[in-house]
Amino acid sequence: MDFRESDRAREYRERLEAFMDECVYPAEATIAEQVRASGDPHHHPAAMEELKAEAKSRGLWNLFHPHPGRGPGLSNVEYAPLAEIMGRSPHIAPEACNCNAPDTGNMEVLELYGAEEHRRRWLEPLLAGEIRSAFCMTEPGVASSDATNVAMRMERVDGGWKLNGRKWFTSNGMHPNLRVLIVMGKTSPDAETHRQQSMLVVPADAPGVTVLRDLPVFGFHDREGHAEVLFDDVVVPDSDVLKGEGEGFRIAQDRLGPGRIHHCMRAIGMAERALEMMCRRALERSTFGTLLADRDNVRDRIAQARIDIEMARLLTLKAAWLMDEAGNKAARQEIAAIKVAAPTTALRVVDQAIQLFGGEGVTDDVPLAQFWAGLRALRLADGPDEVHLMTIARGELRRYRGGQDKKGGER
Repeated sequence: MDFRESDRAREYRERLEAFMDECVYPAEATIAEQVRASGDPHHHPAAMEELKAEAKSRGLWNLFHPHPGRGPGLSNVEYAPLAEIMGRSPHIAPEACNCNAPDTGNMEVLELYGAEEHRRRWLEPLLAGEIRSAFCMTEPGVASSDATNVAMRMERVDGGWKLNGRKWFTSNGMHPNLRVLIVMGKTSPDAETHRQQSMLVVPADAPGVTVLRDLPVFGFHDREGHAEVLFDDVVVPDSDVLKGEGEGFRIAQDRLGPGRIHHCMRAIGMAERALEMMCRRALERSTFGTLLADRDNVRDRIAQARIDIEMARLLTLKAAWLMDEAGNKAARQEIAAIKVAAPTTALRVVDQAIQLFGGEGVTDDVPLAQFWAGLRALRLADGPDEVHLMTIARGELRRYRGGQDKKGGER
């Protein structure tokens, strides 16, 4: 296994770090103020468009995209540290570099499975950062951690499909630039379990599509929103079925693998920033005549945070390396493992930082509370921890089925 930084990865990292220091961190307060002044929590601030233009001018655009010509064509191992850096300002940096979810996954789906018209109408504007997209899979009425439970009805009509159902936690659902949805539903309820679902491309303004409400996450209304969306007799032509009828589950699996690397490395970026804040706080704040940095319990927390972050990062890089070398299927165990390890680790580090900051840590004066809310939600997004633990356990037990271990001994 080789995680050494390539020359081009080092060049992108150095340029991205400079962009973060010179542009992104200084813009955090400006963007927050522009949103507050608008009175709309989903306002798209002018400062974000300025950051996007600057990122483009510096060649820091579509860094996630694995296909040369669309982006720099970085491998998963090369991109992972860049995702971590952007994760240090998760509500600004990914969008500024056009590396934000769910657009990244949607762009990959449209690239792989979209028709020429989909690429012209939706993919090209997404690549240019001119529009936003949403991914509609999770539903309020079923256990959506099992994709085969998807209940949205997609019924055959002349020349296409009629959609009826509800989706929620639709990220980007409140973004003013939302233009297109990728929607998963059940087209063939009598087919084999994993062939019942399909994915369709649906314009956000299609008749029958209604955004019902935004869903706050621990009281935070994220700028892009997490919406509940109603589909009421929405008619979609056959030409907007991605890959083909019954391919929805397969597309979902292909989409989620790389996305979990992105999510997990951004989580590690949040943990790194929280640890940095913790160290600075410990060196600046005294209680009862003693600097926090001189207290053993504070030092223990800082040391443990460093250990935990390094372990989570190495596991995530291993998963990225396996994906590069052998494909997503070969890395299935590691992808499941990082989805549990990275958010849990980052959440613990952020929680310790909040504790060290005291009352200030739970306010909007520092980003820790919002980090905590996002990371706690990430333990549910793209499948809860329990689903990934089940996947890992099945893989481990499979090695010992039949009463013998790998060396042939009785178990």
